Amino acid sequence: MNLYLFVYDLMQFCGHSWIFTNMIIRFMTFGKDSVADTFHSIGLVMRLCQLLSVLEILHILISIDKSRLLPRFLQITERIIVLFVVINSQEEVQGKYVVCVLFFLWNLLDVVRYTYNMLARMGLYYLPLTWLNFSLCIPFYPLSVLAEGFAICVSLPYFESFGTYSIKLPFPFTFSIYFPYVLKMYLLVLFAGMCFIIQNLFSERMAHLGTGNIKNKRS
Repeated sequence: MNLYLFVYDLMQFCGHSWIFTNMIIRFMTFGKDSVADTFHSIGLVMRLCQLLSVLEILHILISIDKSRLLPRFLQITERIIVLFVVINSQEEVQGKYVVCVLFFLWNLLDVVRYTYNMLARMGLYYLPLTWLNFSLCIPFYPLSVLAEGFAICVSLPYFESFGTYSIKLPFPFTFSIYFPYVLKMYLLVLFAGMCFIIQNLFSERMAHLGTGNIKNKRS
């Protein structure tokens, strides 16, 4: 199982590293012009990586990963919803600056996280990388949630105009599902979940970077 988890982390590391490197090179080469084409250039690999991350919920359920289920479930779910439901379904949103910012934040966090996980599977712990893994997410995760919320807000006019995912049930049913309202309600869930996950990030940081743990890892 440890070998399987190492291979899984390696695959995710390769995918997110490719995306992150591609974004940086494209921006250095084409400047602001690269932003509009970000989703079309890396969207496929991004979707594959996010779909693959669903396996992490299974890993926790079958107890081969000791992470907490609810925080990981919330993080994976919010990305799946924003990427597949919001961004992927609205072509007009895909060229917005917020998509580029969001992908940058997601991949920055994941490159560090999967690098740490791979080394941890082999019993290797480097204090600078450990500190980075459990510290970087505290400022950058809330920023990514803000970017997710902004992406949803930007998409609302298009969902209203095109009626995407809005359903009007036929007779004898007398109600309809207006999807922009669903997204607005989801924004509340998104930010409530963010508060819970931030608390979990602080507790994880304390557990791994407490004075006693730092001394043990140094020794």
